[in-house]
Amino acid sequence: MEGIPINNVALNEAMIMLKKTSRTFYIPISYLDSGIKEAVASAYLCMRAIDEIEDHPELPDELKVKLLHGIHEAFSSEKMVEATHILSPYREVLPAVSMKITEWALLCPASAAPIINHYIAKMSLHMAGWVQYGWNIHTEEDLDEYTYSVAGMVGEMLSELWLWHDGTESDRAKAIAFGRGLQAVNILRNREEDLERGVDFFPDGWGLQEMEQYTRRNLQTADSYIADLKKGPALKFCKIPLALAHATVNLISTGGSKLTRDAVLKIVNRVTG
Repeated sequence: MEGIPINNVALNEAMIMLKKTSRTFYIPISYLDSGIKEAVASAYLCMRAIDEIEDHPELPDELKVKLLHGIHEAFSSEKMVEATHILSPYREVLPAVSMKITEWALLCPASAAPIINHYIAKMSLHMAGWVQYGWNIHTEEDLDEYTYSVAGMVGEMLSELWLWHDGTESDRAKAIAFGRGLQAVNILRNREEDLERGVDFFPDGWGLQEMEQYTRRNLQTADSYIADLKKGPALKFCKIPLALAHATVNLISTGGSKLTRDAVLKIVNRVTG
């Protein structure tokens, strides 16, 4: 990785947005070194931008598909500014994180941009497909496909970014399980909310026990993923959300749902101390 000029104003704005949108990822991103911090922040905010479109409670599905396809085309051609033009007619209903997708994309160091643009384009296309087909999940294979689309490929992308940053090599299959496990935690935690909006991510015949087993299997593979990482930014980053995911599953299994701020801080201090 070459020496990278840092835009502190843009980075500060991105970190403010990160803090507003994800307590889980704001913390580990804030620990990253210059260069990889901008790359991961850029990727996360772009992915959050398209996730907000997929999950938007007011936009009709047909429009969601149109917008996601437009973002796919913009990032595939590396003309990210076109994404802003596509979204601008809907600025009154879309959140700021989505409307600023071009700004988030431009935060990424130029040499890492092809990695991130590839995955944003790919994720947009996958998300459009899930919206179009009504998030129909009937089997564990369907669930694997969904969790790959929205999170497993994040792990895959992170593996490429670790390699870009300092040559850290990692197991891509285990990296996918890392992302898949984190998403499965969200599915468990948001079960009631998802059902209220008419979406069921549980395969046919599955209850909380089966989904918890699925989640723990992927988190166990994620444990193996980070055990293989050398000391450095990748390991420091991955330890935090993985520890929070394990703690959340344990909490859910005893009837809870969300870690308190104090619990989060204790876990972060434990794994970074």
